[in-house]
Amino acid sequence: MNTTVKKIMRLLPDSAYISLKYFYHFKKFPNLKNPKTFNEKLQWLKLHERNPEYTKMVDKYEVKKYLAERVGEEYVVPNLGVWDKFEDIDFDSLPDQFVLKCTHDCGGLVIVKDKSKLDIEAARKKINTSLKRNYFWEGREWPYKNVKPRIIAEKYLEDSRTGELPDYKFFCFDGKANVLFIATERSRQNTETKFDFYDAEFNHLPFTNGHPNADVPPLKPEKFEEMKTLAEKVSKGIPLLRVDFYEVNGKVYFGELTFSHWSGMIPFNPDEWDHKLGDMIVLPK
Repeated sequence: MNTTVKKIMRLLPDSAYISLKYFYHFKKFPNLKNPKTFNEKLQWLKLHERNPEYTKMVDKYEVKKYLAERVGEEYVVPNLGVWDKFEDIDFDSLPDQFVLKCTHDCGGLVIVKDKSKLDIEAARKKINTSLKRNYFWEGREWPYKNVKPRIIAEKYLEDSRTGELPDYKFFCFDGKANVLFIATERSRQNTETKFDFYDAEFNHLPFTNGHPNADVPPLKPEKFEEMKTLAEKVSKGIPLLRVDFYEVNGKVYFGELTFSHWSGMIPFNPDEWDHKLGDMIVLPK
C-alpha cells in the first residue's frame, strides 16, 4: 500500500480496516462474526481480546520483568541499557558486541558484532524511524497501541555450534504448545529466511507460511522439552500466544511474546492448514 492509501485507511475503525487489509492479502473478506480459520480468528481476537496486561507482554523491556517473575530471570536475555532517545546511548559503555532494538515494534533492530565497525548514522536513522512509528496502526494489534517507544541494548547471543541464532517459535493454544516453527538463515546475506513447522512431537509439517522451508530441515533443539514446558506455563489461559525462544550453547532464552502471528495476514500453503490451526483456537464466549 502506498503512503496516501495508508493515511486514508488510518481513519477507518478497526473492524473496517482489518476487513480491507485482509481482503488485500487474501482476495476475500474475513468472517468476523463466525471465524473458522487461524487467520480469521486472529482478526476476531484483535477486535475483542483486549486484556491490559497484554501491553506489558509485547513491550520488549517490560516483558523481561514479566517473564522473570513467572519462570525465572535465568531465561531472560540480559539488558545492557534502556533509553528514550538515540542520542542518550553511551556507546563507550557498551561491549564490543550487543543488540539494539526498540521496545514497541519489530522493525527497529541493529545487530552489532563489532562495535568498531558500527555505522552510527545508519543505526540512528533506523532506530529513529522506528521510534516515530506506532506499530498498532499497521495491523490494529491492540496490545501495541500504548507501548512506550524506547531503545534497549541487550546481550549479543550466538550459538557457537551453528554460528547463527535460530528462533524457536511455539504456537500455544490456551496453554498447549501444539505447533512450532523454526526460523533459520536470517543472518545470511542474499538468502531468504526459512520457516519450518513441526507438531508437538517434532514431526515436520507439510506447509509453508510467509517463508519457504529450509532445504535441509533443522534439527530438534536440545532443550525442546524445556522450551515447550516454559511456553505452556506462560501461555495458560490465553486463546493464542506465540512464545519465542533461542537456544544458545545449550541454554534457553526467551525471545518475545506475540499475540498475532504475521498479524493474521499471511496465507498458509496449502490453505487447509489455515483451517487445521484455526480449529485449535477456542475463542472466548
